[in-house]
Amino acid sequence: MPKKLGKYKIQNKDATKSDYIREIWYSMQSTLVFTLIAVVVFFSPLRQYTLIYDHITDFPIWYMGLSLLLSLILHDTYFYWMHRLLHHKALFKHTHVLHHKSTNPSPWTSYSFHLSEAIVEGMVLIPIVFLIPMHPLNILLFTVAAFIINVYGHLGYEIVPKWFRFTWMFEVFNTSMYHNMHHSKFRGNYGLYFRVWDRLMGTEHPDYVKEYDRLQRQRFDTLPDQELNLHR
Repeated sequence: MPKKLGKYKIQNKDATKSDYIREIWYSMQSTLVFTLIAVVVFFSPLRQYTLIYDHITDFPIWYMGLSLLLSLILHDTYFYWMHRLLHHKALFKHTHVLHHKSTNPSPWTSYSFHLSEAIVEGMVLIPIVFLIPMHPLNILLFTVAAFIINVYGHLGYEIVPKWFRFTWMFEVFNTSMYHNMHHSKFRGNYGLYFRVWDRLMGTEHPDYVKEYDRLQRQRFDTLPDQELNLHR
């Protein structure tokens, strides 16, 4: 990244060449796993038992947006509890530790998973298509949205605009800082898209807001508490 983006950087250290090589290799493996799962869902006899529909007119057009939102909520719930399970000491050292070798994540970290974790991650498509009527176009949109948000979470840079901190969205949605702290601290902030499950279950890292505000000062030379007073 250009030096001028340094103020957006969450951690001072950089990923190493060996980190990138490992992440790219396992990301390719995970992508293959995700593709195979999608092929099974769409082109095997399993499809007839799903709620996938072929004609957009089968549901009101607004349902496209609703089903996409529902799929993201379901994915976030699935991911949170799967993620908590993978952090159990009996599983972590055999699976999820590979992903956590990237203590300062980059976009390549996003899909850098152990084979067994990649399978479990990709299997989220099964409950989605069995519980939510989805058009193939929406499944594609879900996949693209999940990819973009995942890359943002592992970006290593905080790029959300200044005003985000002063809206209800900050209270609901994860940020790059949010997931970066999970990689650097190894505990807390287990959610994928939303802060909801972490806040409900008491697993949000207690220093998250403080660290986010520290980066805000680094980016904008503004004290967040002063700004917050102006927005009340």
